[in-house]
Order: sequence, then structure tokens, then C-alpha cells
Amino acid sequence: MSYGLNTRQEAALDFVSLGALVHRLDPGIIPFRKATQCQIHVSGGEFNCAANLADCFGLRTGIVTAMVNYPIGDLIAERVKAMGVKPFYKRFEHNGVNGPNMATVYSDRGYGVRGPVVFYNRSNEAAARLKPGDFNWNEIFAGGVRWFHSGGIFSALSETTGELIAEAMQAAKAAGAVTSFDLNYREKLWKISGGQDRAVEVVHRIVQHVDVLVGNEEDLQKGLGIPGPEVAAKSKLDPSAFFAMIDAVVTKHPHVKIVATTLREVHSTNRHSWSAVAWINGQTFVAPTAELEVYDRVGGGDGFASGFFFGILTGEPPEQAVKLGWAHGALLTTFPGDTTMATADQVRAFAKGASARIQR
Repeated sequence: MSYGLNTRQEAALDFVSLGALVHRLDPGIIPFRKATQCQIHVSGGEFNCAANLADCFGLRTGIVTAMVNYPIGDLIAERVKAMGVKPFYKRFEHNGVNGPNMATVYSDRGYGVRGPVVFYNRSNEAAARLKPGDFNWNEIFAGGVRWFHSGGIFSALSETTGELIAEAMQAAKAAGAVTSFDLNYREKLWKISGGQDRAVEVVHRIVQHVDVLVGNEEDLQKGLGIPGPEVAAKSKLDPSAFFAMIDAVVTKHPHVKIVATTLREVHSTNRHSWSAVAWINGQTFVAPTAELEVYDRVGGGDGFASGFFFGILTGEPPEQAVKLGWAHGALLTTFPGDTTMATADQVRAFAKGASARIQR
């Protein structure tokens, strides 16, 4: 079956994303109000996909983003390099007092009946200053790019970031890249930058140039301004509500060829039921359901997206592409941090139903 995409076979880079880099402070299961130490993870929804595709799946990837010349920026840039992602930075100087800054995310892991708590400091964030005209897209796409990706969190950061994504998507389409957008609707961010009405307006201008959408039914409703489905889901793992919205999505955006999302039933912080669904060029696919013992849930959705994109880019059948995304997202929840520590062989084995028996 065809994906309905015109995916180029040869290019200098397989995948390039545009978004904000952040560093996440993680005190483990200890709440921040009682924490005495924490780990630092480098993250960002768009970066996570590029990092996963490079480190686990061996693709040539890049990230277009802001970088601040100060020690936190150096720490983040080192991690970008370590994950094998080619950076395209617009650099900013730090004034030594109030920025501009690389954003900080604070996130404990919770435990059992106590869910994780996430909050941010995005004050004077360098990435929020990015605007149309900041990057030479002809130069970035000069050797060819097979896939270009961005997301809703970055589009909500400021008055200019959504316009930059729209500019980049147009350039990507002109250069022959497949384009994708993770809706990732975050009410707190959009509330500061204009609310849901502005979100729908900005995202509409972006999605006009998008082939592949990632997002659940809430993302589709609030990000695209599409009414909720008449069909009620029986559980968090029931895909009927998601599939009920596809006709409305395709009617509003007939150029969109693929819509996909994860399904997750949270029984406790450390025990989740996990699945994934996709509408691909008129057909529907549902992944198996796995029972996960979760170590760190942050980044699981990006893990799904990157595995799914890999399957498409390498010409796997649609059902297998969904399973690769589902398997990689599941494995990612077993590692600390937001980016992958899995190998492609582990992902393929889990997608085929491998167990957790010791490997000798």
C-alpha cells in the first residue's frame, strides 16, 4: 500500500527538525520541594525525534534551533553532538544576568499513585526570539532533505516562532521534503501567547504545508479547531474517537496523508497500557497493546513518532511502521531521559513480540 507521499530516495540529510532545545532537571522519584540533587537531560520535542533517528536508527539528521553562548548552552550542544545530530544554530550571547537563556524543564518521575509533576522556566528563552529570516533555508536544504519536522510547543513560544515554522515548511516543500508536524497542544503556552483562537490560526497556516500529522483527539480539537467526535471512546486504548475525527481533519486539510498518535492507559505512574494508531492514506492501523513497567515516561510520544517516521522513510509496510513506532516508544519509557538508548535490533525484536528474557 502506498503512503501517498513522494519520499525522495537520496539526500544529504534524511531528517531535519526545527524547534527549541531545553534541558530537563530530574530529581528522580523525589519531589522538587525535597530534592537535593538531580540529573540533567537534554530534550525538546523536535530534537528528540532527530536524536532518536540518528542514535537508534542510524539516519543522518539535523536540528535547526537557537543556541546561547554560555555554559548551559555548551552542555546542550555537547549532547546534540553526542547523539549524532547536525546543528544549524542561530547563536545568542548571554549577558551574564538575565539571558537570553536555554529553557529549563523541571520534572520529577513520581511513583506509584503519585504522578510526575512538570513545570518550566522559559523566561527570556533564546528560541522564542527566533523569527522568519533567521535561517538560510536554501543553504540548509541545498544537499537535499528527505523529511522536515516541527511541532506545536515551538509554535506557541512567541509571536514569531509559528511564522518561522510556516516559512520553513514552505521551503521544505519547495525542496521536495516530506513534512510533518506534532500538534502537541499545550494550553499553558498558548494561554500566554493568545489562547486557543490564536493557536488554531497559527497552526492552520502551518498545516497547509504538512503531509503527516501527529496528535491525539484533544490535539486535533484544540490545535486544528475541529469539533469533538460524536463517538465516545470506551477507554483510553479505544481508537474509535480518534478515527471518528479523521474525516473532519481530511475535509479541512485534504493534502494530509497520515495522522497518527499513541494510546496510553495510566494505571499508576509505573504501570501503563500502551498502544498506537494511524490513519494512512485512507486506511487505519492499530498497534498491539503492551503492558509497560515505566521508568521515565517523558519522551515516549517522540519515541513513537521517530520509530514511525523511520518505518516510512525506509519503505516498511504501514502496519510495520506503526509497530516500529509503538515498539520504540515503549522501549524509551524504560530509560532515564527524553531520548533513546535503544538499538534498532531491540526495536525490531520488540515489534515482533520479543520478551524481556536476558540476552546472552
